[in-house]
Amino acid sequence: MSLQTTVEDAVRGLGFELVELERSTGGLLRVTIDHPWISSQEVEQGITVEDCERVTRQLQYVLEVDNVDYRRLEVSSPGIDRPLRSPQDFERFEGYEVDLVLKASIGAAAAGQVSANRKKFRGTLQQAEGSSWRIVWRDEPSVKPGQRVSAKRPPAPEQALDFSLDELQSARLAPVVDFKGRAKN
Repeated sequence: MSLQTTVEDAVRGLGFELVELERSTGGLLRVTIDHPWISSQEVEQGITVEDCERVTRQLQYVLEVDNVDYRRLEVSSPGIDRPLRSPQDFERFEGYEVDLVLKASIGAAAAGQVSANRKKFRGTLQQAEGSSWRIVWRDEPSVKPGQRVSAKRPPAPEQALDFSLDELQSARLAPVVDFKGRAKN
């Protein structure tokens, strides 16, 4: 059995989902877990330290039995910039702000609306026709610190790009942090 399958089976056996498995230099084995997604569930629960501890203990046992060579095991939650890989991940986070990197630049397909060399996008994830997805964004000009922005300034036009999962190099949730505890207006 492969390492991926071994770890995935052990994590699933404890009621979690394997998000990412990474083997780094120096013998580090990094495992990222999350709760399985249930579409009817309104509020998602986060991964706790106790969850990571349970998975760590189980993996230590399983990896020893399978004679897997590693020096350090690290089990964690996906964090605020969770990677999106499977179609279920995209369904789960529809409506969220995401960062996408395409395998190839969009070229002439943008019809001059977007730089032809552009591969990176940040915007809201939406379901498009069939099995394709759409990212919707506004290219607002950056505001320098201390600069006032007129309330009369019209917003940048909304842009959209349809893509399939095969066209993606990577996709992650955009790390949006609100330190003041207030909703954006």
